[in-house]
Amino acid sequence: MAKAKTPGGRRPGPQTAPAGQTVTVDAGPAKPRVSPMQFFAQVRAEARKIVWPSRKETWITSVMVFIMVVLAAVFFFVVDSLLTVAFRFIIALGS
Repeated sequence: MAKAKTPGGRRPGPQTAPAGQTVTVDAGPAKPRVSPMQFFAQVRAEARKIVWPSRKETWITSVMVFIMVVLAAVFFFVVDSLLTVAFRFIIALGS
């Protein structure tokens, strides 16, 4: 993906405040601290929202991954074989 160019083709440098001035960054409101019991209650509430895939979805996904691994292995085997033949041909020309 190409990066957008800035006017003039130069990247802007780090922005600094004029001499003698201080820059403050607003970090936003602080999050309230919660007790360990509240934390674990929130974790359990979030865990209840998890939707696990069914056995069928897991099986289909596993088969698709296996098929893609086999296709990638065949592809790289063919490319490696072609490069080996080309390399040996080029070496044979030199000897």
